[in-house]
Amino acid sequence: MDTKLAVTALAALAQESRLAAFRLLVTAGRPGMSAGAIAEALDMPAPSLSFHLKELSHAGLIEGRSQGRHVIYRANYDNMQALIDFLLENCCAAQECACPSNETEA
Repeated sequence: MDTKLAVTALAALAQESRLAAFRLLVTAGRPGMSAGAIAEALDMPAPSLSFHLKELSHAGLIEGRSQGRHVIYRANYDNMQALIDFLLENCCAAQECACPSNETEA
C-alpha cells in the first residue's frame, strides 16, 4: 500500500460514524450487512449512512454488492490487512521488536 492510499483510508476512519460502520462490518464478517441493517444497528438516518458508506468505499475499506433490491456491504479484508501491514512495515526497526505478534517468535 502506498502512502496516499493509507492516508485516504485513515482519513475515512477518522470520523466516529464511519469508524462505527466499519467496525460493525468487520464484526459481520464476509456475509456483510444490508444498508438498512447497518442504519438500524447504528441508529443512523439512511442519507447520513449512505454518505459514510460512500466514503469508506472510496477509501477501499468496504465494498458493496447488489443483491436484489438491496446492497450488501462488507469489509474489504485484503485492504484492511494491507493498511495494517503498511502501519507496521518498519515496526521496531531500530530495536528489539515489541509487537505482540512477534513476542512468541523471540
